[in-house]
Amino acid sequence: MRFDAKLIARVLGVWVLALVGLGFWGLSKFETARPPVVPASAPASEFSAERAYATLGRFLGPELPHPASSDENAAVRARVMAEFAKLGVKTETYQGTGCRTSAKFGLLICATVTDIIAEVIPGDGKAIVLLAHYDSVPAGPGAADDGSGVATILETVRALKASGAQGKHPVIALITDGEEFGLLGADSFVSNPKFRERVGIVVNVEARGNQGPSLLFQTSPGSEPLIDLYAKAVPAYATSSLFVEIYRALPNDTDVTEFLDESLPSLNFAFSENVAHYHTPLDTRANLSLLSLQHHGENMLGVTRALLVTDYDALAGGDAVYLSVLGRFLPRMPVGWVLPLALFCFGLMTLAAFLSRGGTITWGQGWAAIAMPVATLMATGLCGWLLHYIAQLASGMPDPSNAYPDWFRMALGFGVFAALLLAARMARGRAAVFGVWLWYGVFAIITAALLPGLSPYFLFPVMAAAILLLIATRVPGNIEGIWGTVLMGLAAIVPLVIWMGLVAQGETLMGLKLHPLFTIPAAFAALPLVPVLNALDIPRRAWIGSVAVALAGGVGLAVYAGMQPAYSAITPQPLNINYVEDSAAGTAAYAADAIAPLPASVKAAAKFGEVPESAYPFARGLSYIARVGAPKLPAPQFTVAVQPPSDGGRRVDVAFAGSEQLAQMFFVIPDPANVRAFWMNGRRFTPPEQWKGLEQAVVGCESRDCRNTRLTFELNSPKAFTLTMAEIRFGLPDFAKFLAAARPNTATTNRIGDSTILIVKVPVPGS
Repeated sequence: MRFDAKLIARVLGVWVLALVGLGFWGLSKFETARPPVVPASAPASEFSAERAYATLGRFLGPELPHPASSDENAAVRARVMAEFAKLGVKTETYQGTGCRTSAKFGLLICATVTDIIAEVIPGDGKAIVLLAHYDSVPAGPGAADDGSGVATILETVRALKASGAQGKHPVIALITDGEEFGLLGADSFVSNPKFRERVGIVVNVEARGNQGPSLLFQTSPGSEPLIDLYAKAVPAYATSSLFVEIYRALPNDTDVTEFLDESLPSLNFAFSENVAHYHTPLDTRANLSLLSLQHHGENMLGVTRALLVTDYDALAGGDAVYLSVLGRFLPRMPVGWVLPLALFCFGLMTLAAFLSRGGTITWGQGWAAIAMPVATLMATGLCGWLLHYIAQLASGMPDPSNAYPDWFRMALGFGVFAALLLAARMARGRAAVFGVWLWYGVFAIITAALLPGLSPYFLFPVMAAAILLLIATRVPGNIEGIWGTVLMGLAAIVPLVIWMGLVAQGETLMGLKLHPLFTIPAAFAALPLVPVLNALDIPRRAWIGSVAVALAGGVGLAVYAGMQPAYSAITPQPLNINYVEDSAAGTAAYAADAIAPLPASVKAAAKFGEVPESAYPFARGLSYIARVGAPKLPAPQFTVAVQPPSDGGRRVDVAFAGSEQLAQMFFVIPDPANVRAFWMNGRRFTPPEQWKGLEQAVVGCESRDCRNTRLTFELNSPKAFTLTMAEIRFGLPDFAKFLAAARPNTATTNRIGDSTILIVKVPVPGS
C-alpha cells in the first residue's frame, strides 16, 4: 500500500490546529496569573491568605450554619467583633428591620437583622466601606459564602493598621446580617440616613463557590475611572465588562445591589468556581481555596490603599469596556470610542478586501463565504445540544456532567471541531478570510451599539485583524500566499486568547449544563482559524473523514460521560426534604426537591409520586410528593379584626401566633391589586405597580421574632377573601428524620435545607 506523506502531513495539520485551540483553552484555564499564597510569616503590611484562613477558623468556631437571628448567628457575630477588638478597632452593632421587594415576582421579605460596623480608620467625610456578610444559609456553615469575605476584611484591616495607613478618607468595615435572606442587613444600613450619608464608595467581597479567581464582576455606572484604579492597584486581573451584562441577566444579587440602588459608587468581587458546594454543608473551611482567598485579599487591600489617596471627584467619569487577558493585561477604552472604532476597523477591512488580489470570487462563492460563519455558529450550538441530549439519555439525569465534567468537556470540544470542519469547506481562500473577519466587524458594530460590555470580544480582535489584513494585501502572494496565511494565523491568536478565556470562565457559572456558554464562545475562538485550515488544502474525502472522526469522538465521549455518575460525595445532588401540613385541607405530605430523579434510597423510604408538583402556595420549584395522611403538629394560631369600610375601602388586621420553633413566616395574598397598602409589624409598604397584574403576592418575615407577627391591610374592596399563612421551621420533625437518614452521601441539602412547613387558611370576612 502506498502512503501519501504530504497528504498525511496536511491531515495531521488539521488536527494540530485542534490541539492549538485546546492549548489556548488550557492556557486560560490553568495559566491565568493569580497572586501566590502569602505565608503567615510574611511582613505584617502584606495580605496573607494563611493568616486570613486562621482568622476564619477562629470566628467560624464549630462551623455550624448561622442564618440571621439564630443562636449561632449571635455567636459568630460575637467572635467577629472579638477579632476586630484584637486589632484595636472599635465596633458597634446596629439592629434594624431590613426588607427587600421583588416587584416582578410579587415578593416582599423582611427580617430583624444585626449588622457590625467597625471604625477602621476614623475621620470625617465620606468613608470607604469594606463590605461582606457574616450570616450563612440554614443548610451550610458559609465558610466561603461569606466567611471568606469577613476574613478578607479582617486581614485587610490588620495589614492597613500594621502599615499605619492614612489618607484622604475614613475607612469603615460593614459586616452585614441577613444577606442570604434577601440583602436585608444592607437594606437596614442604607435605610438609615445617618449611615447612608457616610458612604463614599463600597468594596464588597463575596463568593458563589469556593475556588477560582476573585473576579471584579460588577461596578457602579461610570466604570472607567474605577477600572483604571483597579488596573493600577492589583497584581493580577480577572474582570470583563461582559461580566456586568451576564450578572444583570442572572437571578442573583449581593449586598452591593442596595448601595447601587442609592447611586453609591461600588466595586464587587467574588470567586465562583465549584458551585456544587455553594449554599450546602460542603461550604466548609477545609474546602476553601487559599489561592482564591489570597486573590480576594490582594484585590481588597490594593484597591483600598489606592482609594485612600484618591479624591472621590477623580472617580467620576463615563463607562468603559474592558477585559482581562491571562490575568496579566487589562486592555480597556471609554465606551464612547467603541462604535466609532468598530466602524473605522470595518472600513479598513473593507478596504483590504478591495486591495486583495487573487482568483475571481463568484457570487455563489461570496454568498457561501458570508453564510459560513453563521453556519459554523449554528452547527456548534446544534452539536452542543445533541451531545448533551445523548449524555442525558445515557445518564437519565438532567445534568450528566455535574460530577465528572472532563469527559463531556472533551465531547463538546470534538463537537465544536466537527462543526468547524463541516462549515469551513463552504468558503476558500480570500472569500473565507473576509467571510470570517467582516462578520467579526459586523458583530463589533452591533455589540458596540446595543451591548457595549460584550463588544471587546469582537472589537479587540478586529483591531488587530484590520491591520494584518492590510499588510497581507502588500506581501508576496497576497492574502492567499504563504505570508498571507502566516499573517492570518497571527490574527487568529487574539480571538483564541480572548474567547478561550471566556470558555474557561463561562463554565464556572452553572457548569456544562449551560453548554452554549462553552460551544458558542469556542466557535468564535476557532472561526479565524478557518483560512489556516483551508490553506492545508486536504482532499474532500480526507476532510469528510476528519469530520466523521470528530463527530464519532464527540458522540462516544458524550455516551461515556453519561455513563459516569451524575452526582458524587464531592459534587452532590441538591435535595431538600420538607414536611408540609395543611390544617385547612387536613393533609400532610413529604416533599422532596425534583431537580433530578430521587435517589433510590429516598424513593424507597416513602411513596413519592412520579410526577413533580407544587408542594405549597409559595414554593419556588416542584417536588416529588408523598402524602402521609392527617396533620400531626399543632397548627399556628391567628385572629382577624375587620374595621368598618371608609372611602370605599377598609382595613383588616391579622395577628399571627407561631410556635417556639418558628424560623420564618410567609403570607400569601390573593389578588394583590386589591391592596392599597399594608403594614407588617408597624412598617408601611405600598405595593409596586407590577403586583396589580399578579394572581398572588408573597410576604415573608424571616427572623425568629416573626412568631408574633401583625399584618394590617388597607383594601380597595369590601369583598371576603382567604389569606394563606405558613410557619417555617428549619429541620424535619423527629418522626420524619428517617427520610434525611435515607439521603445518600451523593445528595445534600442546600440553601434553606430540610424544613417543616405548617399552613393555615385565614378567612377574612366581607363587610
